[in-house]
Amino acid sequence: MEQQSHKLTLDERSRLTMTGVAEVLSFSEDAVVLKTALGVLTVHGQGLKLKNLSLDGGQVAVEGAVAA
Repeated sequence: MEQQSHKLTLDERSRLTMTGVAEVLSFSEDAVVLKTALGVLTVHGQGLKLKNLSLDGGQVAVEGAVAA
């Protein structure tokens, strides 16, 4: 099985775009937990909103105040 490319881009700590996402495991205004090509990734913040989700392409965009 070929490993999917994995990339994270954080713009001004308010918009996070990712590739290589296989599944959204959980989502709330305070945290997003994603299964990626390289393992589980947890994003913490405030007022987080899922703005784009394309699991066929492995792409996710999150907006809000990203803390970690």
